[in-house]
Amino acid sequence: MVSTTASQTRIVVGLGNPGAKYVGTRHNVGFEVLNCLSRRMAAPTGKSKFDGQYVSVSVGEVALVLLWPLTYMNNSGRCAKATADFYKIDAATAMLVVCDDLSLPIGKLRLRASGSAGGQKGLQDILRVFGNQSVPRLRVGIGQPPPRWDAADFVLGRFAKDEVPAIEDAVEKAADAIVDWCNYDLNYCMNRIN
Repeated sequence: MVSTTASQTRIVVGLGNPGAKYVGTRHNVGFEVLNCLSRRMAAPTGKSKFDGQYVSVSVGEVALVLLWPLTYMNNSGRCAKATADFYKIDAATAMLVVCDDLSLPIGKLRLRASGSAGGQKGLQDILRVFGNQSVPRLRVGIGQPPPRWDAADFVLGRFAKDEVPAIEDAVEKAADAIVDWCNYDLNYCMNRIN
């Protein structure tokens, strides 16, 4: 367990789609995690830059930038890269992407330091733009589509009433994990979550 000691900047990129029609959809879980953390920290009103919305909050010694790309899911990399370049951070050590994952059960969290996108189009675009797979990601399980359902329709749909408590709990735990990531290191968080 390594505690952060020097003042530093970290970026959390929550993936989702902009616009009222996507609020509450499975694909917007990344936005929901950032919304939860933003409310908890009584964050100021977000600002617009780099095709996204962002707000900066303090977590211990860390200046944490919460970033909502407004480019639509499949083009999230442009916003993430421009923000990382602006703050001069290394994505492998100071960026965390929060996204939905339909291969995980509802509410299950999985934190990884690197790897493939696993079919998540927003994460795939981020990895493409950064040119490597070493971008940490926190996946939030949204469940699998029922038989004969199109995956795209499923991720753009809303949670069933009986799924809402599990996803709300997962959003809270993901927000906790982000705070831990700021106060400690990725390995500490992976040991707690995975």
